[in-house]
Amino acid sequence: MMKIIETEKQLNDLIQNENVVAVFSADWCPDCRVIEPVLPEIEEAYRNFTFVEVDRDQFIDVCQEYDVFGIPSFIAFTNGKEAGRFVSKDRKTKEEIMAFIDGLD
Repeated sequence: MMKIIETEKQLNDLIQNENVVAVFSADWCPDCRVIEPVLPEIEEAYRNFTFVEVDRDQFIDVCQEYDVFGIPSFIAFTNGKEAGRFVSKDRKTKEEIMAFIDGLD
């Protein structure tokens, strides 16, 4: 089950201590709603990552810090550092998201 980020500290603690895929999203984002049903399947396939949802509107500073301007966007972190990002303004498919995670070192 994807964790909903409630504080910036919570996000930073997870990034420092776990392998994280941060999903930047918003309630009003139609492309975010399209991928929502497949996210549990993706989480199940990649149990070595903790998946977290970062609400773009609630954490606009975090989005600016990580240069996230389009949503949904995915940033992976390992060992406290960014390992990769799948950030674009385009709608994303389950296959594209899984290919992104597969490509992480």
